[in-house]
This record gives sequence, C-alpha cells and structure tokens, in this order.
Amino acid sequence: MAKRSEEEYDQLLQESAEVAAQFDSDIFIPDSFDSTQRDLSDRQALRRVIGLSTELTDISEAEYRKLRLERVVLVGVWTEGTIKDAENSMAELAALAETAGSEVLEALIQRRDKPDPSTFIGSGKVSELKGVVKATGADTVICDGELSPGQLRNLEDKVKVKVVDRTALILDIFAQHAKSKEGKAQVELAQGSYMLPRLRGWGDSLSRQAGGIGGRGPGETKIEVDRRRIRDKMAKLRREINEMKVARDTKRRERKRNSIPSVAIAGYTNAGKSSLLNRLTNAGVLVQNALFATLDPTVRKSETKDGRVYTLSDTVGFVKHLPHELIDAFKSTLEEVSGSDLIVHVVDGSHQDPLGQIKAVREVIRDIGGEKIPEIIALNKADIADPEVMRLVMREEPDAYPVSVHTGAGIPALIAAIEASLPRPKVEIQTLIPYNRGDLVSRIHEEGEILREEHLEDGTALRARVDGALAHLLEKYVRV
Repeated sequence: MAKRSEEEYDQLLQESAEVAAQFDSDIFIPDSFDSTQRDLSDRQALRRVIGLSTELTDISEAEYRKLRLERVVLVGVWTEGTIKDAENSMAELAALAETAGSEVLEALIQRRDKPDPSTFIGSGKVSELKGVVKATGADTVICDGELSPGQLRNLEDKVKVKVVDRTALILDIFAQHAKSKEGKAQVELAQGSYMLPRLRGWGDSLSRQAGGIGGRGPGETKIEVDRRRIRDKMAKLRREINEMKVARDTKRRERKRNSIPSVAIAGYTNAGKSSLLNRLTNAGVLVQNALFATLDPTVRKSETKDGRVYTLSDTVGFVKHLPHELIDAFKSTLEEVSGSDLIVHVVDGSHQDPLGQIKAVREVIRDIGGEKIPEIIALNKADIADPEVMRLVMREEPDAYPVSVHTGAGIPALIAAIEASLPRPKVEIQTLIPYNRGDLVSRIHEEGEILREEHLEDGTALRARVDGALAHLLEKYVRV
C-alpha cells in the first residue's frame, strides 16, 4: 500500500473536520419555546457525547498498525430519563468498548420514543451515522442496546461496516476474561444462545447441500446445518456445566449441613468486590482496574471475633442490561448469591451514578431469586468519592457503610455490621464436655455462639447457642 503524502493527509483531515462540524453544532433554544418544540429540536440530529473519544493522537502510523485496535463509533437511543442518564449509559458503553480492546472515536445519541424496528436509530439518521463513520475512518459501530437480527443486518447493509450490539460486546469481554473450564463453558453457552437466531448467509451458503439424483427437493441449507451444530454444541455444554455444578452444589450442601453462614459479595463490575475479599480474607484474588476482570467465583473462610466460622464468596460483576444469555449460562455461579445468608453489596461511591448502579444490581439479584436475602451496602472508594454523593447514597440507603478498600478506612465498621447480620444459632444449651471430646468443643466454637466457657475438673463447661443438629449431638452432655 502506497504511503500517503502530507498533502493527502491534510486534505483528509480537512474533510473529516467539515463532516464532523455538521454534527457538533450547538442548537440554541429560546426559553419561550414550549416543551413540545424543545422535544422536536432534540430529535433534529444525532447528539454528540463530548469527551468519550479515546483516539490516540501522539502515535505514528506504523505504531498504530502494530496495536491493531478496532476503531469504533458508539450509537445510543435515548428513550427515557434525562440526558445525563443517556450520557452515563454511553460512558459505560465506552468503558466496555475499551475493555474489549477498541478505540472509541465518536459517541452519538438519537432522541426517540422507542428504537426504530428496522434500523434502531431511524433511516434518516443512518445516513448521518454513515457520514461520521466515513469521516472518522471507523471500522465498527457499537449500539447501546440489543439489536434484533433484522436491525443488525439492515444497519450493516447501510453503514457498510461491522455492527455490534451491547450484548455481543459484553459476551466478547467475558470470552476474553474466562479462565476456568467452567467459566469458558458458560461463556460459550451464552454465545451460542445469542448467535443461534442471528446466523446469516448469502449466495452459496444458503443453497442446498447436494443436487441431482437423490438430492432434489428443498434439501438442507448451510444455515440449517450451522444451527444444528450450534444446538448440539449447546446441549453438550449444558451437560458439562451440570457435571461441574455437582461439585459446587456438594460443597454448598456441606456448608449448609454444618450450619456455616455464607456471605456473598455482589455488586457492579469494577466496584471493588475482589479487593474487598482480599482485604477481609487475604484471598489473593486478581485485582484489576477493568470491567469483568474476574468471572470465576472464589470462596474463602473467615471468622467472627467470637470464633464463629462463615464463608465469603466473590461473584461475577453485574452491569446495566446484563444479557439474559449470561444470566442463564452463569446460573450455577450466581447461585452463590441466591443461596447466601447475607449479601454485601459493593457500590462504587466515586461513580457518577451510584444509585443507578444499585438499582441495576438489585434487578439482577431479583432475577436470580435473591431479593429476600438481607443486604448490607459497602460504599467503596470513599477516599476519592464526592462527599455530597456519598451523603446522598447514605440518605437513600440506611444500611450503607462508607469504606475505602484501598486505605482500609471504614473496614472495621463493615466487618462488625457483617458479623451482627449473620444468622445466629437458635438453640441455647449448657453442657459439660469431657476433655477427651475436644472435637465437640471445636465444633461448638466453629458453628455456634459461645456465651460462657469454663474449664472444670471434669471437662469444659459451655453455655452456647447452636443449631438443632449439633444440639441433638450434645444431648448426652447437657447439664440442667
């Protein structure tokens, strides 16, 4: 490929600036205009979201080709809420795009009552989007929503570059970050569920497999073969996940049998869940400033100050409009949340919209059947958050505890709140356990709550609260 001259570069830059200027003009609306006129003005053009570009400016052409980053334009449809809500959603989409390994060039919002059923943003705006794509040199358009197969096909045909929706973007990030065998199988199952209705083909790829004698009739098309292969693969993945689920269920049942309370650390992606688990248990879980950095759940043991044992489990991060394919595929992992005794909901206090994140996480928790589980909010990143935002969240959420996992501030108060919220054993007993049954004393310490302990000549005298199974085991040692 011939190297462009400096004059050609200058001309391209000038053309790009002229096209971009068409979408960057500010529309002045007098105060005298009523709300209807303002709404019509909002619909006149795609609205540019300022400040989301991650385009590299100080890098040579050769270095840029070496990086091989996808150059993307983001497109969203603003149907409800304020313009701030729409811009926050686009900012999150930009962060997802960067996590997937792309370079955001432009972010555009279209104001509509509902997405266009044919092209998502409307046929008139597609031509404007095509101009932005051409001016910026983008090779991919990412839409802030889940597109139907028809919308996806129509947009690609008109814009002439690859089009990806929010669901496919999140699935791609999960595919990059899955490390365990179970995590990879879950992501592959979710991708198969997403791709099945979106298979496309043209020309020979839709024709019959064979012709002539024995091959006449409608035959079987290539796309039908592909669908059957995906269904077979999904069935195999479900069997594998169910087999791996057995081990997780066995461990969970063993903890329940021993009456060990479980605490699930849940929250928005990149809120600091893994960092909190490391701070509380020295778990050594990967911590990274990236969305969905950890997908595989980690369970660690901890103890209360009075010696009761409980478990802490780190779970996959949530996000607004988490694809249902992922919820279904990660159901065995998300059961760590729905089967827990307490949820520690980690919230990023430095985020622009922490209350919106809380709402999104609770929607997912409700979808997996965990809405009735007691919840404590750990309002993380208090060291860098806006104090006014922190106070607003704490007014809305009485069980919120401001913490900084980075500095350790507020962690003791959070631990005390967790221990106070753990389910307590219901049966109170007084026993005298011989010294040769130290195993029973150890179990009472681990599974029960010690009220009084005294070492006598005949054994260890204990007054404690335990569960029914352990109380039955200690009946022969009970003192009246």
